[in-house]
Amino acid sequence: MRIATWNVNSIRSRLAHIQEWLSKNPVDILCLQETKVVDEQFPHASFPGYTCTIAGQKSYNGVAILSKIPPQLTAIGFAPVLGVEATGDLDEQKRLLHIQVQGLHIVNVYVPNGQSVGSEKYEYKLRWLRALYRYLGHFSQASLPVCVCGDWNIAPTDLDIYDPQGKSEHIMASPPERQAFADVLSLSFCDSFRLFSQTGGQFTWWDYRAGAFRRNQGWRIDHILVSSNLQSAAKHCWIDREPRTWPQPSDHAPVVLELR
Repeated sequence: MRIATWNVNSIRSRLAHIQEWLSKNPVDILCLQETKVVDEQFPHASFPGYTCTIAGQKSYNGVAILSKIPPQLTAIGFAPVLGVEATGDLDEQKRLLHIQVQGLHIVNVYVPNGQSVGSEKYEYKLRWLRALYRYLGHFSQASLPVCVCGDWNIAPTDLDIYDPQGKSEHIMASPPERQAFADVLSLSFCDSFRLFSQTGGQFTWWDYRAGAFRRNQGWRIDHILVSSNLQSAAKHCWIDREPRTWPQPSDHAPVVLELR
C-alpha cells in the first residue's frame, strides 16, 4: 500500500497537477491539505477510482483524503474523539480528517502556520497541537495502527532547514513547536521519512520568493508519522520533488510512504 500527503495550496489551482501526479503515481491513499474549497465544489469526478472524503472551507484551509478503497469510517475534526466541550473553537477551521480503511486509520492534518512566534495565531497553533496530542493519544492507548499525514508546519530538527542558524525564534522551528512534535512522537509514533534517511538537504516546502527552490533553500515540514505497530511494515518513504518543478506549482512537494 502506498500512502501520500501533499499540501496542494488550492485544489482548483492545482487540479491538473494532482491528476498528472496520480497518473504517474497511482497511490492507494492521497491526503491533501489546503484544498481551499467548500464541500459542494470539491471536484469528485476528477478522480475516477477514488472515494473522496472531504472537510472543506471557503478560500482557506480544507483537507481531503482520496482512497482507492472506500473507507469504513470517516470523521471530521477533534470533536468525535475529544468531545465538543473540550474541542471548543478548534474545529471551526477544517484542518483534521480521519478515515479507516481495512483496519488502518489515516489521520490527515493541516497544522496552523502560526504566523510569527508570540502572535495570537502562534498561541492558537500551540493550542491546536495540544488538542492533537490528546486526540492521537486515544489511538495510541487503543494500540490502533495509524498513519498521521499532513502539513505540520514544523521542522522537527535543524537537519530539516536549509540554514538553521538563528531559526529558534522563527515560526515552524521554535522550541515549543518542536516540543509539540516530539510529544506526538512520544505517543509511540515515528517519523517515517527518518526511518530511511538521516541526512539533511531534503525538504518538502520552498518559498516562492528569491529562487528558493532552485537554490534548495527549503524546509521539511510535511510528514507521515506511523504508529509503532506499523513501523516494521514501512518499506520506504520519500519526497517527490518533481511537481515543484512544474509551471505554477504548489510550494509543497508530495511525501510518499510505502507499506508492505
